[in-house]
Amino acid sequence: MQHDFWQARWARNEIGFHQGQVNPGLARHWPTLQLAPDTQVLVPLCGKSLDMLWLAEQGYRVLGVELAERAVVDFFASLGVEPSITEEGPMRRYCHERLEILQGDFFDTAAEHLAGCAALYDRAALIALPHDMRVAYAAHLQRTLPSTLAGLLVTLEYPQAEMDGPPFAVPADEVRRHFVEPWQVDEVERLDVLAENPKFLKRGVSRLDEVVFRLRRG
Repeated sequence: MQHDFWQARWARNEIGFHQGQVNPGLARHWPTLQLAPDTQVLVPLCGKSLDMLWLAEQGYRVLGVELAERAVVDFFASLGVEPSITEEGPMRRYCHERLEILQGDFFDTAAEHLAGCAALYDRAALIALPHDMRVAYAAHLQRTLPSTLAGLLVTLEYPQAEMDGPPFAVPADEVRRHFVEPWQVDEVERLDVLAENPKFLKRGVSRLDEVVFRLRRG
């Protein structure tokens, strides 16, 4: 992970990537996964996303992974709760009821950390990483996640030459290269969201699509 870059962003509160509401694509498409109640959902590079709270409110158990300690502390503070904290090797686990966050480098997670996860929700991880790290991230998921899994992946597509990431543009064909068989990858939604993102407009981006993929393995 790009430790210094992300720690500095959080320290300076430069978190324009943080959404102040639940991602609409999550609410629309998560029910189509038909997951059993109490399923544990992995949310990598989770920040302090409200999507985690939404998943918990639907009856799921959430396991976030986040590098920046400030993001984790802010998340639980926003809920007005004090989580229990335990040390687990290079990771620190924060827990409160259905919500858990492993604070540390996602690449330090091991299969035993993720063994209980039967679902994946990625809105901010893949698009946060440059290409070579996206390859490494997808490979790490392949190695550490259980063999049977369902989830949603949310990406952005725009002309990469018009703006430096993050967030980075991740086209659909790249997603399919990362998640090959036995993964099943289905594009379930594509929306033009340029008008809703003034930061992209200000930087001269001519096109911006938010794309939701349904993932299944096993």
